[in-house]
Amino acid sequence: MPGCFKKTLFALASLISFVSFILIVVAMGTPKWMTGKILCKTGADLVNATDPELVKFIGEIYYGLFRGGKIRQCGLGGRRSKFTIFPHMVKKLNTGLHVMIIMFLCVAIFFCLVSFGFCILNAIKVPYRAINGPAGACLWNFLAGGFVVLAVTSFMAAVKLHHLTERIANFRENVFRFVILEERFEDCFWICVASATAHAVNLLLIAISGIHFPKIKTKTEEVNVTAEDIMY
Repeated sequence: MPGCFKKTLFALASLISFVSFILIVVAMGTPKWMTGKILCKTGADLVNATDPELVKFIGEIYYGLFRGGKIRQCGLGGRRSKFTIFPHMVKKLNTGLHVMIIMFLCVAIFFCLVSFGFCILNAIKVPYRAINGPAGACLWNFLAGGFVVLAVTSFMAAVKLHHLTERIANFRENVFRFVILEERFEDCFWICVASATAHAVNLLLIAISGIHFPKIKTKTEEVNVTAEDIMY
């Protein structure tokens, strides 16, 4: 049986793995990975809008991995619309990269659950095989955190290098052209970053569990037996 200190560390690690699993699932299902401001360039050019008038042509956009929405401002008031990435819009994006982001997160979810199971196992007993012990728990946490990092990095590449926001903003816009004025990574993106950080914390906890702390020995007082004590 593992010691109390080791049990506590692995119980905490299992809780962190489960929380990481919940965070990724919530992040994938929420359409708030990115928000931004979009300028209706065509409308602004038609009326030669100056700085004070540009407010009438600045809308908003938000999106996640599967859906999103935007507010079009082309001089005649805001028009709200919602959209889904699959199955139509993904053809206009970098399909391979977008699907890779989703696949990375799905694999990370799997390894989160495996890590959760291994941490529970190590909190209950000391496994006979090394791969089932702290080494295995380290491996699964490293893989889970690594795939989340790959997903986050791929999403940043899609936004910054492949102009994901601009492509989404101009989807099915035959008359007006929109340009991006501002982009912000939102809560769901940072939730995934927090998930990767959680697995790094788990690696630290597992490393600490392997440290053998010296036991404190108490000195016992020596009993001096004299001849008088023997007589009695």
